[in-house]
Amino acid sequence: MAVPNEEDKLTVKPSANKESSDLVNEQELAGLRHQVVLLAETLEKMRLAEYIGYLNRPGRMLWFNFLVGLIRGLGTALGAGLLAGFAYFLLKRIVVLNLPVIGGFIAELSKYVNQP
Repeated sequence: MAVPNEEDKLTVKPSANKESSDLVNEQELAGLRHQVVLLAETLEKMRLAEYIGYLNRPGRMLWFNFLVGLIRGLGTALGAGLLAGFAYFLLKRIVVLNLPVIGGFIAELSKYVNQP
């Protein structure tokens, strides 16, 4: 029995399987095309080009972030004011109930709020 040489193992001999390898290559290529199309659609949905353009203009980015911070601060102030007003309204209602400990505390708090 003969032992095959290393050279025989390394050489690739053309065979009838070339058509099947071309088919596999075409299938792989079609799969890659599909992946590239999906990637392009995803990047378009992310608006990556607009984001990169936004980052290339630092002045616009600073101005936009300033406006966002201003609006966020205004919203926080209005929200805190409304919440404090609602809490004050509830506390005034509790004073009407004449609860012994809480009522006196709330009455003093109301005096401080109503001072000019």
